Amino acid sequence: MATWRQLIKDELKTRGDSWDNIVSMTLTEDDLDKEFNTCFGGIKGIPFTVWTKNRVYFPVVYDGAEWVESVSRNPDGLPTEHIGG
Repeated sequence: MATWRQLIKDELKTRGDSWDNIVSMTLTEDDLDKEFNTCFGGIKGIPFTVWTKNRVYFPVVYDGAEWVESVSRNPDGLPTEHIGG
């Protein structure tokens, strides 16, 4: 079991970003803490978008497994790797 708060926090850390840098988010506090199964099966987590000063975070699903990924908020000349699969 996981929550979007946990998964977003992990991706923020991976990208050297911070919860303090969040500019806008479509999740409520309750949404952030709802537990769901991130393992294979079906989509369990609710859709969201989180904008920080430098990145945009969003849910990803592949074959029922869910996690958080992000892309640069502004053009930076870096390619985006394939997400999923």
